[in-house]
Amino acid sequence: MTETNPQKFLPLKSQWFQVLLSLAGGEQHGYGIMQEVLNRTTGKVRLWPATLYGSIKRLIEAELIEESDERPAPEFDDARRRYYRLTPLGRRVLGAECDRLQELVRTIRMKQGMVTE
Repeated sequence: MTETNPQKFLPLKSQWFQVLLSLAGGEQHGYGIMQEVLNRTTGKVRLWPATLYGSIKRLIEAELIEESDERPAPEFDDARRRYYRLTPLGRRVLGAECDRLQELVRTIRMKQGMVTE
């Protein structure tokens, strides 16, 4: 198996970035991802079900996330939920996107005279 270069996925689509970032903290089900994004962005970003589940499908196909077999205790779970987690490639892609965004912000600040080198 050849190692995939994370750079080939950049720049990430914003909804892909939001899903990957949500999964960086651990496994989540779809509704949990939607709520985490909504809360983290203080309501500025809302992933509607069609957008979220379409993104999840494509992220699985790209091998950036995978469905998890692990489940919470039955009293805290709903059997209909599917849980997702980052793959090692997904974690590398998220890191590469974060680096790209940090460099972009640094460049903007330099252009605006906010940072001197």
